[in-house]
Amino acid sequence: MRNFNVFGIIPARYASTRFPGKPLALINGKPMVQWVYERVQSSEVKGLAVATDDDRIAECVRGFGGEVVMTSPNHASGTDRCGEAAQLMQPADNDVVINIQGDEPLISPKEIHLLASAFEDPSVQIATLVNPFNDEKLLHDPNVVKVVKAKNGKVLYFSRLPIPYLRDGATPPKNYYRHIGIYAYRYQVLKEIVQLPTSELENSEKLEQLRWLENGYTICALECDYQGIGVDTPEDLEKLRIKNDELRMMNDE
Repeated sequence: MRNFNVFGIIPARYASTRFPGKPLALINGKPMVQWVYERVQSSEVKGLAVATDDDRIAECVRGFGGEVVMTSPNHASGTDRCGEAAQLMQPADNDVVINIQGDEPLISPKEIHLLASAFEDPSVQIATLVNPFNDEKLLHDPNVVKVVKAKNGKVLYFSRLPIPYLRDGATPPKNYYRHIGIYAYRYQVLKEIVQLPTSELENSEKLEQLRWLENGYTICALECDYQGIGVDTPEDLEKLRIKNDELRMMNDE
């Protein structure tokens, strides 16, 4: 029996450089943030809220019956915003907080359960998802973050470059791993990592999770078959709209 509760937080900001107003973009007539909220709501989370600094997003969420936590406009990352929101939601130190990206409308309860189940091991501090792949185009795409993990499932490193590097014609690994940017944290650990200053590795790759590794925290990488489309640009949204049949089916579940 679990000795912790699971809280879900969806950071959502309006002022995206590449796609302003992204959380409110419509997919089949429903705002993207609503798709994410309703999918997570049907999972095992005890508490769920959208964390935002924007009144337009807050009004939208309240309009479909969702919970909102208003946060500072000065947060540099979704994790920082989650840290403030979680404090207001008051989990216990041993509880688990899951940071669900507001631009992943294909997320499902299965991924939430997988992340939560990792914390049945009391040594787990942070967990995230990875997806095995062998696509050469993805391998060399800097927007696709690659992961190398140890045999025990702990992350060794994240990079925008293809890793591991193949020297002298070495045989490629059976699978490369793509990072799925959904994080779960033991609440005590979340309180600690939001206090850390930015690090050299983080600044080099522009990946906040490297700050945690550089400071000695461990990240458990869980393999999954989730291949959702993260929406970073209007072009990504069009790709997602092509999945109309899948979205309708999800909505009817």
